[in-house]
Amino acid sequence: MKEPVLLVPGMMSDARAFGPQIAHLSTNHVVQIANVSTGISIREIAAEVIHNAPPRFALCGLAMGGMVAMEILRRVPERVTRLCLISTSPHMETPDQAVWREPQIVKAQAGRLDEAMEDMLRADNFAPGPNRSATITTINAMGQDQGPDVFIRQSRALQRRPDAQKVLSRAQVPTLVMCGAHDRITPVKRHSFMAELIPWAELVVIDDAGHMPTLETPEKANIALAAWMELPLVLR
Repeated sequence: MKEPVLLVPGMMSDARAFGPQIAHLSTNHVVQIANVSTGISIREIAAEVIHNAPPRFALCGLAMGGMVAMEILRRVPERVTRLCLISTSPHMETPDQAVWREPQIVKAQAGRLDEAMEDMLRADNFAPGPNRSATITTINAMGQDQGPDVFIRQSRALQRRPDAQKVLSRAQVPTLVMCGAHDRITPVKRHSFMAELIPWAELVVIDDAGHMPTLETPEKANIALAAWMELPLVLR
């Protein structure tokens, strides 16, 4: 039996971040979407996701969801059959990055969530072209539905996130590392580093995508994910 797929969306996101992938993967796999909106730390979010996850699963995390996925791998590596990391980073937040989030938190607290979202994820983090506007519209809709309290909790969680480099270096599962060439938040060089760090990792760089390849170039993301699901499992 093919293993279920657990998709972990990023900050201020829900199942819509993986809409095209859910439709594509569901033809052959059970697909579950993690809820990342309730915890106050990456560790707490990961614990909640693990509690609701299948016994064994293919794990795919996007952006902040990738950081949650790495924490899941740290805690229950025996339950993860394969790993996919998209538009993410294994590093702790730097002091400068933590300070950068503070004005966004203040705006969210003041009822200006739209401004906070715009500061967090500027348009130039997406590839130019016809899909940029639709991608931003979807991101804004997800953000408004999540609300300011979730924005603040997730911002604090990112500020205090643990380093996951050692976790990745010990990974013993088929791994896909995917990113968009236009992503300025988590650039290609960071994904190249992750792919070199992880045994059995394959790197896919999508030339006409930015921070959200799942929405910007869904067909290419689907092809990469389908190939990832066909990689042979690693005996351990």
